[in-house]
This record gives sequence, C-alpha cells and structure tokens, in this order.
Amino acid sequence: MKIQITNINTTKNLLAFSSGVDSTALFFILLENNIPFDIAIVNYNQRQQAKEEIKYAKELAKKYDKKLFIKDVELNSTSNFEKNARDIRYNFFEEIIAQGNYETLITAHQLNDKLEWFLMQLSQGAGLVELIGLEEYTYKETYQIFRPLLQYTKEELETFLNKRDIKYFIDESNFDEKYTRNYFRKNFSNELLHNFQKGIKQSFKYLENDLNSLNIDYTPIYKEKELEVFKHSNDYNIDIRVIDISLKKRGILLSKKQRDEILKQKELVVSHKIAISINNQYIFISPYENISMDKKFKELCRINKIPKNIRAYLYKDKIKEIFNFLKI
Repeated sequence: MKIQITNINTTKNLLAFSSGVDSTALFFILLENNIPFDIAIVNYNQRQQAKEEIKYAKELAKKYDKKLFIKDVELNSTSNFEKNARDIRYNFFEEIIAQGNYETLITAHQLNDKLEWFLMQLSQGAGLVELIGLEEYTYKETYQIFRPLLQYTKEELETFLNKRDIKYFIDESNFDEKYTRNYFRKNFSNELLHNFQKGIKQSFKYLENDLNSLNIDYTPIYKEKELEVFKHSNDYNIDIRVIDISLKKRGILLSKKQRDEILKQKELVVSHKIAISINNQYIFISPYENISMDKKFKELCRINKIPKNIRAYLYKDKIKEIFNFLKI
C-alpha cells in the first residue's frame, strides 16, 4: 500500500507530530513522497507514556535528519483539556512557523476525524458549513494548513505502518469517553467507517463539491492592516462562512453557539480578541481594542456608521482610509 501526496509544492513544511498512528504514518508517507519537512511535538505531561513518545520523536528526527521542536507544558487544570491543549499546540506551531519562515503546517487528520467532527456537529444542529469542518487546506495570514490524509481511515494507516513494521504509540486517553470526540469515535464513527467506508468517502466528496459550487467570494472588499470588510449577503450560510474563514486565518475556531450569537446580536467580541459586526451593508472584522477615543473621532465614526466595537481598533492603528471607502 503506497499513499501518494502530489498536491503540495512548498519546501518549508512543519509536521504536527505525536508519535501516534496518524502522525507516524504521515511522517513516513512524506518521506516516501520526498516531501521536505521538520517536526514539532508537545508534551502535556499527562501520561507516563509521553516520555517514550518524545524519545521516539527524537530518534526519528536524528535518523532522518529533521529539525525537532519540543514544547514541554503542564496544565494545572484538566477542565476543558481538549480546547486548552489545542490552543497551546497551535500557538506553539505558529511560533515555530514565524521564527523559521515555514510555509505549510501539515497535520495528520484522517477520515475518522472528519466523520467524528461531522457527527458531533450533526448532533448539535449544524448546517452544511459546520458539518464539512475539516478541509484539505486552511489558509492563514502567513501560512497554510495541509491535511493530506482526509481520504484515508485510521485502519488504513495502521495497515500502512504494520506492513512496514514501523513502530508507533497508542494514546490510551483516546479511549476515555469523558471526551466527547471519543464517545462518538467508539459508539459511531469507527463502526460506520468499517461497514460503509466507500459510501462515506463519496458523500463527503459530494458535500464538498456542493459547498464549492456556492461560489462564495471570501475576498474582503476592503482590507487595511488587520481590518477586513466584506459585503453583507443577507444569506445566513454565506455570511457565517465568510466570518468563519476570516477567523480561522486569525487562529480562532468558532463554536456553533458563537456562530448563532454573531447572527443574533450582529455585534460580538470573540475570545476577547476579535470584534465582529454586521450591518445592512457590510461585515466588519478586526482585533478588539478597549481604549478611549477623542470626541471628534467618535463623531466621525457615528456619521459613517462604523460599528461601535470596531472603532477603538481604527483609532489605535490610525486607520482613516476606511471613511473614504464607506463614502463610495
């Protein structure tokens, strides 16, 4: 079994590694496809086995001449562990990417992950945009995320490793059903893929084609520094998709509750970081600031109908051309 990767042309690539089935398989798949990469791994110090996983990562990096980046952390609380761990992981990756000028972050998400996400979103009443979730490419401001294994199941990746007698680790916490993803994995997704793999693959392909056929323009009609302005389409699915894409580039994943709140309130600050506002014509997205502004500037914003939660960022970064744009 040979897995080919042909749709990547960058040379500065960083692999998110864990020593588990998925990332170990991807490590050797990248080698077989002659794709250059370095690796990054996080030790959360939650399991004794993690020390062996770090050791294995060091062995692979030395043997195959790869740069290895390790982050060692200890989470004081296990509350909302998955989200906190993800935030730490991606902040670490972005630090490496910025310092090393990496172009692509390669992750080992596979078809089981995609189906688990689909089922979790389905159970919460999500729409098409949320159901699709994991896509082959996600584009950030300064790099892209590439997920080349979304057409392959974990079972196929295990077969790939076992036939080559390649060592890998199994994280026992993946069987703990206190984590929602594990519950869906154990009770639904693994069994569905085992019995209906071909049909599920085809369905995801059709859904992605349907989404692409909407011909949504994700390009802002105005952009200055970290301010983006999009045309308000008056269509729930399109507007939330546009907002979702913009926030993903800024490193923020919206929950269904946040999406619903944005469309209900029209003005919202997400994660205390990003301000979003929707009026009759435009969607405004910028960093959130909470500073004092002079009366003249506030009056200028009021006249030009600049949303309140966007104004402080414009004032702080001296963004004035927006007023000429809004007069067009």
